[in-house]
Amino acid sequence: MQNAEDRGERFSDSVVKIEAEPLYLYPTELSPNRCNCACSFEKSIVALVYDVRVNSCPRVGREVGCKGGKGDKVASRLRVGSWNIETLTGKSIELGRILQRRRINIACVQETRWKGTKACDINGYKLWYSGDAGGKNGVGILVDRDLRELVVEVRRVSDRVMAVKLLVGGLTLNVISAYAPHIGLGEEVKRQFWEDLDEVVRHIPCIEMVFIEGDFNGHIGANAGGYDDVHGGFGFGDRNEAGTLLLDFARAFYLVVVNSSFPKREEHLVTFRSTVART
Repeated sequence: MQNAEDRGERFSDSVVKIEAEPLYLYPTELSPNRCNCACSFEKSIVALVYDVRVNSCPRVGREVGCKGGKGDKVASRLRVGSWNIETLTGKSIELGRILQRRRINIACVQETRWKGTKACDINGYKLWYSGDAGGKNGVGILVDRDLRELVVEVRRVSDRVMAVKLLVGGLTLNVISAYAPHIGLGEEVKRQFWEDLDEVVRHIPCIEMVFIEGDFNGHIGANAGGYDDVHGGFGFGDRNEAGTLLLDFARAFYLVVVNSSFPKREEHLVTFRSTVART
């Protein structure tokens, strides 16, 4: 877990903007909705922003920010982030450079607009992506050169949901990239997205860590307003229907909207600004 000093580090400043609230789940937060095994449940306080500490380094050695400790135990810090890139075409090299500059180990991207389901190399990162035949929507996950060999499973559900599983040290990490339908789309499209995401999370063993990162096209609101267990109290604007769906989903699986758990300047909360609106 992170200490208080780590909470101030942000991935959402500079060029990269966090488009939506990422969700995180810890092994100590065991959800009865996620598996049928005989697990005990104990809710713990989340103290994580975008850095992850694991108990031991992956087999690639000390190049993932590892520091020696007592005996053979070392701490490894992973930096994860999310970005709605609006299209990967013509931006892949720039994306790789930004991730390297920001020292991001794992990044989820949305609205890639790439067709098909393939993998490729981008400036030392391995990108797995999932798109449709029409080149709309699309999600992807990038893993840096130190962790890419630790990926043991890639699951492409749709052009809006995909996941990878990594074995890092003694932990199993599940990273999910999600792109929710915007408000103008039909109810059937929205229902399918949440069902797909629900199925992915539900089938992850409750002893494994879960990171859901993405653009959820919703506002969870400036205040917790009845969702104190999942909302940290540092949001923006008024809650809308999509934001309520996100909070309900987080509550159902004992997740926390970490992006709301620490104060940020307004320019880090607003990803789109016009003369009539800020979102």
